[in-house]
Amino acid sequence: MANRKDLDPEGSPAERFGQLLRALRDERGWTQDELGIRMGCSGTHISAVETGRRPPTLRFAKSADKALGTGDRLERQSRAVRYTALIEGFPEYVAHEGRAAEIRLYEVGVIPGLLQTSEYAATLEADAVRREAITPEQADERVELVASRQATLARSPSPLIFAVLDEGCVRRPMGGPDVMDAQFVRLLEFAELPNTVFQIAPFSMGARRPFSLPVTVLTMPDRSLMSYAESTHRGHLERESTFVLPILTAYHQLQADALSQAESVALIEQLRKGTP
Repeated sequence: MANRKDLDPEGSPAERFGQLLRALRDERGWTQDELGIRMGCSGTHISAVETGRRPPTLRFAKSADKALGTGDRLERQSRAVRYTALIEGFPEYVAHEGRAAEIRLYEVGVIPGLLQTSEYAATLEADAVRREAITPEQADERVELVASRQATLARSPSPLIFAVLDEGCVRRPMGGPDVMDAQFVRLLEFAELPNTVFQIAPFSMGARRPFSLPVTVLTMPDRSLMSYAESTHRGHLERESTFVLPILTAYHQLQADALSQAESVALIEQLRKGTP
């Protein structure tokens, strides 16, 4: 114990994960070797993860959750370690998104990640690399996350997904014509799914549009509500129903004034044909 390294919970995501792993292990009175035996790895491996010298893989986090009986707590925490290119708060949101019974999203400017094709996502991130906002490796990480988030929605029972896109999302060109056409096809396919509602909020809504920034409302399996919104540098996940309910009400008002799904599909078809 004399050489036990102090961990900084305000340090890197890897250090925060390591501190949580150590705390959970200590609660059970297990040594690193004892936890390693339960997980099928060495105590040296456990030590390296706890001290932030080795990042936790998804497999490691799931194995630790199983051994410690912590549900998916460590798995969720590990996302912050793996996705270093994401703004603060988003990895936590993604973990809840993957379990939500209902997802209501509103996006401005670009197609939201859950509806993006890989080509559209890659084009979006390539521009961020050009602006030196992120590295090429971080761009790959973000594109990978888009596919991972979409994969978590292919579960049973399927979550209900309500997507309202500002008209600017579908009129803003991203990449060449082939990229946009494939993206339009993806939107049309999304609209045909039995567990989705797809709408466009037209420019003509003007001041009736209740949101000026993207927002997402999650309904969890226990019917609790969460909302997520982002500023330039960080995201905020709100769990207090008192604050989420007004956002949900505004979302319903947005849907009432937006184009119907049939009208929204017709607009996408027009854009595919190159007509205004």
